[in-house]
Amino acid sequence: MSEFYDYSVPAPDGSEVSMADYKGKVVLVVNTATGCGFTPQYKDLEQIYEDFHDKGLEIVDVPCNQFAGQTPGTDEEIHEFCQLKYKTQFPQMKKSDVNGENALPLYKYLKSQKGFEGFGKGAKALAMGAMLRKIDKNYKENPEIKWNFTKFLVDREGNVTERFEPTASMDSVYGAVAELI
Repeated sequence: MSEFYDYSVPAPDGSEVSMADYKGKVVLVVNTATGCGFTPQYKDLEQIYEDFHDKGLEIVDVPCNQFAGQTPGTDEEIHEFCQLKYKTQFPQMKKSDVNGENALPLYKYLKSQKGFEGFGKGAKALAMGAMLRKIDKNYKENPEIKWNFTKFLVDREGNVTERFEPTASMDSVYGAVAELI
């Protein structure tokens, strides 16, 4: 049976970043977009990274253009945008698919470990549900990534402990990371 550390993701330069390099660390894996209503979460992600990187946190940022074409740029443009607008210090990986036949194997694994459990409560959650019903009326029944900024939290032993939908409070993400650090 495979585990988190068996996977890798492509870097913009074509090399592979192995999750085994992160053994003993807490890892937050997130599919991102530069032109999404959730894009300001980059600011929160950078704060989490600044607060916990020296204590053993890594962020695996996987830009993805599968959700309404909200990541149209090249890998270089995406990196430049993130550094200029949000002063991100964590690396962006190569733009990749997280759903479908070309999905990164890492994402297939993550989804098998933590399926979709809903968007929670509130206006953003209701809006996401209404939008997704138009795209996939059975969206609640499958583990697919629903939108940009879905996050998977992995503990120091490689266990996928939580899945946060983009509507989840970034304070909740921060708190969950802090508990594992």
